[in-house]
Amino acid sequence: MDEGKMDENEWGYHGEGNKSLVVAHAQRCVVLRFLKFPPNRKKTLEEILQHLQNIVDFGKNVMKEFLGENYVHCGEVVQLPLDFVKQLCLKIQSERPESRCDKDLDTLSGYALCLPNLARLQTYRFAEHRPILCVEIKPKCGFIPFSSDVTQETKRRVCRYCMHQHLKVATGKWQQISKYCPLDLYSGNKQRMHFALKSLLQEAQNNLKIFKNGELIYGCRDVCSPVADWSELAHHLKPFFFPSNGLASGPHCTRAVIRELVHVITRVLLSGSDRGRAGVLRRGPSPRGPHVCEASPFSRSLRCQGKIPPERSGLPKDCLLYKTLQVQMLDMLDIEGLYPLYRRVERYLEEFPEERKALQIDGPYDGAFYQKLLDLSTEDDGTLAFALTKVQQYRVSMTAKDCSIMIALSPCLQDASHEPRPVVPSSGSRLAFSVSVLDLDLKPYDSIPHQYKLDGKITSHYSKAMRAEGAMLSARFQEGEDCTLVLHKV
Repeated sequence: MDEGKMDENEWGYHGEGNKSLVVAHAQRCVVLRFLKFPPNRKKTLEEILQHLQNIVDFGKNVMKEFLGENYVHCGEVVQLPLDFVKQLCLKIQSERPESRCDKDLDTLSGYALCLPNLARLQTYRFAEHRPILCVEIKPKCGFIPFSSDVTQETKRRVCRYCMHQHLKVATGKWQQISKYCPLDLYSGNKQRMHFALKSLLQEAQNNLKIFKNGELIYGCRDVCSPVADWSELAHHLKPFFFPSNGLASGPHCTRAVIRELVHVITRVLLSGSDRGRAGVLRRGPSPRGPHVCEASPFSRSLRCQGKIPPERSGLPKDCLLYKTLQVQMLDMLDIEGLYPLYRRVERYLEEFPEERKALQIDGPYDGAFYQKLLDLSTEDDGTLAFALTKVQQYRVSMTAKDCSIMIALSPCLQDASHEPRPVVPSSGSRLAFSVSVLDLDLKPYDSIPHQYKLDGKITSHYSKAMRAEGAMLSARFQEGEDCTLVLHKV
């Protein structure tokens, strides 16, 4: 990329999160990722450059080791003309969701990350003339805490995501509670995985987006986004799954296409195409933690029918979901057990602030940092070293809990025998695919107190909501005490 010849008209708004904003090139398969800051918070050029370089180093030295080289794209730091950045900022401002405009794009440093556009191009180079479908999933945390430090019994039965849904709806973040439960997706059981993916399609929130040739065609940017339209989505997807089929439009066609999408994504998520070292962390989810979330609508429905929900079939150890789950489970103590260790590190830093760099709180995220993450001991010997290791492991686990998985699909050429990429069959076609992970910035050390408070807030709100729901059901039952039950002979 020639940084000296940048034209803002060749770039378009692609999306943004809490801390960065992404623009995509109209022709080339690259994106630029800019940092975002509150209006009153300024950083020096050196701080911004180091921040971006830390993102690259953490991806290369840590997440690539855990997840596998083909899944992780680190990119490179580039410096752009300031005039280009300012004009680009003005150009895209009207496209930004209102809920994200509390922070401004960094227009003062000129630094950005240049990365492949995973919505159009994956690890392998797809031919440009072929259409590309890309599904972005943010699966969230796939296990229930198993630490003895957990004090709230609710946390041992209900996953964090399902509890957090109630708080988000109550505070107006989303309009209704999603039926999606991460434990269903991570179960490896196809029935549960299908239900989880359909739930994401029904209520995408910020956990699912679908792109066609790099353009967002399905997904929810904020609470004001329109209600999901499956018939319109099916219209976009039909050429990928039923290219030569005379399938008519209408509800039957829509259901068939959505079903095919769900089945194909499930097959891809259960496939394995790269080697990472997450297997050295753990041999799978701890048997002490339940594999079914009590709040999952899938599980609740089966229990109402008197059936026992299928726990899990187990994820293949070479698939990305399995590796992601193992990294998530570096959180062995839960935030309740971790917070006192964080306070131990804080007390040390208050006494010796000059040691922050030596402790690698803010980097460098190199091979030595990675090696320390492999210490899975949970016996606290009272040392600073133990506390620091658990704090760093927690930060890495939180990163894995908030990452996104990008699945790119492209129709195979007629001679599929020469297809260099892995292929997944669908009912009416064969699709080459590739899988990548993004949103792999290491979670900040300074966010741990916020996470501790948020955990308590989520659990408290959910417990109150369940008590209120129980009281309402009890009242309804009492109102109907005078009813008559009639039994018919069969």
